[in-house]
Parts: sequence; C-alpha cells; structure tokens
Amino acid sequence: MISQIKFASIPVADQQRALDFYTQKLGFKVVTDQSFGEMRWIELRIGNAQTKVVLFPLQDRPPGGFLNIVFQTDDVQKTYEELKANGVEFTQEPRTESWGTSAMFRDSEGNVILVGTK
Repeated sequence: MISQIKFASIPVADQQRALDFYTQKLGFKVVTDQSFGEMRWIELRIGNAQTKVVLFPLQDRPPGGFLNIVFQTDDVQKTYEELKANGVEFTQEPRTESWGTSAMFRDSEGNVILVGTK
C-alpha cells in the first residue's frame, strides 16, 4: 500500500539560484545534491517532515505561476514576518478565512506558493 508522498517537484530554471533561495531564505536542508545526467538532483528537507521537495528543471512545465503546494505553519503571521525579513517577496499578506489563515510568496523562480495553517 502507498504510505506517504516521498517528494514533490518544484520547477526551476536555475537550480543553484533556487537552492540558495530555499536553503538561505526558507531554511530548508539539503538531503541530496548529486549529478543527474547533465543536471543535478537536489532534494531538500523541510524541518522534520518526511516529505521532501526536489528542485528540478522541468522542460514541459516551466517555472512561474501558482504551484499546488502548501507549506504548513503553526503561525502564519510570524512565518510571514520571518520570511519577509529574509527578503522573501510576498504576493499576499496574511489573510484569515473561514478555513484558516494563509499568505502567498514568490520563490526565486517566479513560482507562487501558499503558506498556511491547518
């Protein structure tokens, strides 16, 4: 049986620029960074989560636009303030709806990602 999602790919144009963004601005940790043909296979861990993200140049899906990925936090306002202080560009400030609180930011590749509460 399927037990979990191992990783989700984030489309990038420049793997090194994206690696710098996700490690230096968001605090993700490198699990794997190795050659993968002419590219690199870069897997990152988010805190203690089992699911990882892969920074991968996808020719059939260029970076940019809204990703169907939500990064979860216990405190959206605090996370917003910390990431903004790290130079992360937000496209939507924290907003509370009936389902929870969220904010949206743009990564180094132009992808828009939601950060929200449960």
